[in-house]
Amino acid sequence: MFRRFRLLLLVGAALLTLAALVTGCAGDGATGLSAADASGTATPVVLIDVRTPAEFAAGHLDGARNIDLQSAAFDSSIAALDPDAAYLVYCRSGSRSAQAVARMEAAGFTRLTDAGGLDAAAESTGLPIVTG
Repeated sequence: MFRRFRLLLLVGAALLTLAALVTGCAGDGATGLSAADASGTATPVVLIDVRTPAEFAAGHLDGARNIDLQSAAFDSSIAALDPDAAYLVYCRSGSRSAQAVARMEAAGFTRLTDAGGLDAAAESTGLPIVTG
């Protein structure tokens, strides 16, 4: 329930900054979504898709970055991320996203939202699912 509440807060903050919504598929995780930081300042939310590259290519949220949870490089990939940034993590059904969030929390990340599966993440953020 707490994760769902955090997701609702994140979506609410994103709706307040709807004008900044990114229209292109950057592939780097940059989006127009934002969340308030501790000072109340809006900060960008980075979308992380933790599915395999083939699953990602078949359809992902516009602007998401692919970091495969099952890859041996997952830990080094998240270590290269800014631990102070806000992240929204999703997968196919919600299982891998929960595992990824747990590993990211263990690595020191604190601003994480487990968005569950792709369809739920698309619905809650309002972002389209794109291919390629």
